[in-house]
Amino acid sequence: MSRHPPTHQIVQLFQQGLALHQQGQLSDAKSIYDSILNVNPRHFDALHLTGVILHQSGQFQVAADFMARAIEINPNNPFAYSNRGNTLSELKKFEAAIASYDKAISLKPDYAEAHYNRGNALSELKKFEPAIASYDKAIGLKPDYAEAYRNRGSAHEELRRFDDALLSYKTALSLKPSYEFLVGTVMNTNMQICRWDDLAREIIRFEEDVLAGKVIAEPFISLSLIDKPSLHKIASKIYIDERLKIRQGLGSFKVHPSHEKIRLGYYSADFHNHATSYLMAELFEAHDSSKFELYGFSFGLSPDDEMKERVSAAFNQFIDVSSMTDRDVALLSRELGIDIAVDLKGYTKDNRTGIFAEGCAPIQVNYLGYPGTMGADYIDYIIADKTVIPESSQVDFTEKVVYLPHSYQVNDSKRIISEKVFTKVELGLPQNGFIFCCFNNNYKILPATFEGWMRILKAVEGSVLWLFEGHPTASSNLRKEAEARGVASSRLVFAKQMKLDEHLARHRLADLFIDTLPYNAHTTTSDALWAGLPVLTCMGKSFASRVAASLLNAIEMPELITHTQEDYEARAIELATQPAMLQELKAKLAINRLTTPLFDGQLFAKHIEAAYEAMYARSQAGLPPDHIEILASM
Repeated sequence: MSRHPPTHQIVQLFQQGLALHQQGQLSDAKSIYDSILNVNPRHFDALHLTGVILHQSGQFQVAADFMARAIEINPNNPFAYSNRGNTLSELKKFEAAIASYDKAISLKPDYAEAHYNRGNALSELKKFEPAIASYDKAIGLKPDYAEAYRNRGSAHEELRRFDDALLSYKTALSLKPSYEFLVGTVMNTNMQICRWDDLAREIIRFEEDVLAGKVIAEPFISLSLIDKPSLHKIASKIYIDERLKIRQGLGSFKVHPSHEKIRLGYYSADFHNHATSYLMAELFEAHDSSKFELYGFSFGLSPDDEMKERVSAAFNQFIDVSSMTDRDVALLSRELGIDIAVDLKGYTKDNRTGIFAEGCAPIQVNYLGYPGTMGADYIDYIIADKTVIPESSQVDFTEKVVYLPHSYQVNDSKRIISEKVFTKVELGLPQNGFIFCCFNNNYKILPATFEGWMRILKAVEGSVLWLFEGHPTASSNLRKEAEARGVASSRLVFAKQMKLDEHLARHRLADLFIDTLPYNAHTTTSDALWAGLPVLTCMGKSFASRVAASLLNAIEMPELITHTQEDYEARAIELATQPAMLQELKAKLAINRLTTPLFDGQLFAKHIEAAYEAMYARSQAGLPPDHIEILASM
């Protein structure tokens, strides 16, 4: 006689497991599926749904194995292929995932979710055109598919089709008004093209919603809208609670074995021709190899350009982890014995904050990429200075603050400025008249800043404002905004994108760089000062609004820091109408450029290394993170 339960009992048992699974009782459901598989290891549904539970539990590799076994038994089930595709996507195996979705679609052409997930995998590979085609198919099959509209919008935005992106985003919101983080995305997309209709009212509502704990915007967006570090902290905490619930997923660290050299890991998607590498390249090269071992963890689909070649050569190990999961990168970091892990992305584009949520090193640091708190209890420190985070603002940061003595922002004194001599005519500038400029990204221009600029232009006869052309629609909208404020649109000139060395060279044709608020010029301040162009800023309350002031203090030109909009405008007008005063400033900048701390790469390396050593010493002594101040006299 067979000792196995009869078939009808297996069916009943499976139905019990399925009911528990649908109720979210994953552990109990899995126990039932396990008992079925003990009796019948080839039970397709138990194998498949065990894989689904393992996926839901974050055990992606084991989940993929179960799904593969299920597919061997029943190779004609489209749902198993689609679910396997989802698991392969989580494992960063996007090409294999797409093949799995394709199989699901071949078996069930009207499978909207498979088309949608295929679009997501293509987007991860930055294949945005075919991704849009997949989203379109999903929407054609399921017209109320809010998620497909939202992600189609993101793909359009990556292709800089902002109007198409907004149309998709707004459709998603109409279908799902509480769609998490999407209100902020719409606001940011409008700001990319300087479309400010009703922005003032939207910002008021945005602040109210964040303070109420609503899931309306990713943290980065708040930095450019509102100059309140307390609000930025709330926005970060909302994001963490919604998206990154893991806290040291791999377990906490015991005191690390002491290494002869501190093992320092830098984590970024931007080890190529990007602002982060433009700033950091010399630091990587200047690190003291007798004290530090450098590890670069690169998780971007970065091109093999000259900057990638330069920075990768500075590391003891440079590791492409783009195809690894967050957990696997964290495990690798632990295996390599990384002592200090430095997140250079924060909540900026292409970030992998999940690596830090898993716990990749005993000491985890927020530096450079994100000018604000990450709101995460697994980020121990933020590297700053007394200008960007006054001691009175420490309460607005979940990290302990490590103060460097001059500016927190690293710079590369090896950056080449092209010898090319541009003419005003070829750049569209007038032969005569004062040239104000601001090469910040267009999304940093708020109406209040722009109105101030227009008042400045009106007060300085014949002057023009030279701006970065982020997108033709942004330029067109800014021209309209100028006309609406009584300034001829011809007084706005737009600079096309060009190679960095030539971009630096064209700064020579400007007379004064005027900054944005609340999101200052950061790398663009360094660009201007390195090129010999004075930068006038208005310092706010938040980290992002005080970076230009930090850089000006480090180059010992505090006279270019203002504290109110009125003083900012008055100072701009004063410098534009008193040539001798401006010339004196430019002469001072020419001297200070190479004699003050701002562009002294070797000095900066010593200071940040002292900071790392102080963090490491506390950790080795079993002490919790605390505020640290590095003194200039060291």
